[in-house]
Amino acid sequence: MVYPQEAADRAGHGIDVMLRVYAKCIDGQREIANQRIEAALVS
Repeated sequence: MVYPQEAADRAGHGIDVMLRVYAKCIDGQREIANQRIEAALVS
């Protein structure tokens, strides 16, 4: 897990900007990551 403040700091934004602008980009990423992990463990 990446904490929102850490991600905002690395992007050079405040947390409010990161959550408002980038939230749509990260929505659903957990499911994709879980699928990739599962696929790697199965193979």
